[in-house]
Amino acid sequence: MLVPDFNPYPTLITERLLLRRIELSDANDLFILRSDERMMKYLDRPRAKTKEDAEKLVQIFEDLLIKNEGINWGITLKDNSRLLGTICFWKLQLENERSEIGYMLHSDFHRKGIMQEAITAVLNYGFNELKLHSVEANVNPENTASIKLLEKNNFVREAYFKENYFYHGKFLDSAIYSLVKSK
Repeated sequence: MLVPDFNPYPTLITERLLLRRIELSDANDLFILRSDERMMKYLDRPRAKTKEDAEKLVQIFEDLLIKNEGINWGITLKDNSRLLGTICFWKLQLENERSEIGYMLHSDFHRKGIMQEAITAVLNYGFNELKLHSVEANVNPENTASIKLLEKNNFVREAYFKENYFYHGKFLDSAIYSLVKSK
């Protein structure tokens, strides 16, 4: 069975990026991410309305970490601490050695390879350090950019659920992608 240990907090470093703990001081940047319609288009979650909403989200991230139910990294450039996005493992299924991955990136940084760099680092951590057996992603089927990213990273579609999620007065479809640790 999976026994996560996030102490000390695992900071991940790539060629261009620093994936680090999200702090209360990131609330302004997190608010920008979570309040912008372009970036929230496929998240199917309420947009942040105030900086306090972002501060509450930082606390939710901390609570998940303390309970060993998930870990969220802030995506920053090595030479700039501004939060460009987030990437996480959440819904950890300890008994199944499985987790869901989630991510978002400020639209100014799309199509620059940043999310590819971040997902590579996080998957490496998940399989080699956390010892996950598999990772899943729940994707809005209209989010073709996210699907392409997942497929580029060898995720395969496991399921397609018709109208299984009710949000903003309508039922939405979900596509489930997964990646099993290579032997």
